[in-house]
Amino acid sequence: MKIVYKEGDEKKFEVIVSDKDTATFEQGMVHPVYATFALGRDAEWCCRLFVLDMKESDEEGIGTSLSINHIGPALLGEKVQFKAWIQSVEKNQIICKYEARVGERLVAIGEQGQKIVKKERLEKMFKDISLLNT
Repeated sequence: MKIVYKEGDEKKFEVIVSDKDTATFEQGMVHPVYATFALGRDAEWCCRLFVLDMKESDEEGIGTSLSINHIGPALLGEKVQFKAWIQSVEKNQIICKYEARVGERLVAIGEQGQKIVKKERLEKMFKDISLLNT
């Protein structure tokens, strides 16, 4: 793992809310707004941008935690701007804080954690779990 970032360093990511991002379940659309689960996916991606620069070629990041405080809606077609910053890096664990905004309007805040581990270790863990299920 390469230590190329420090506490407080930032990454940004933008997304336009589309139909695939709405609060829709088997029964249909609940609200034509940015769903909490889609917000979580995009928040995790914004935080993962750090991992992409920090992992070695034989390593991969794996999510360990995600918190979302969904404060307000983002409507279809609106641009949601994510900003993530490193709260801490300890050993192979990266903890980020993030916020999502539409312009000045705060949509969400939260925290996301990832570990960087050897790909070989992940593959073995997934294989072992798969064998347990057979």
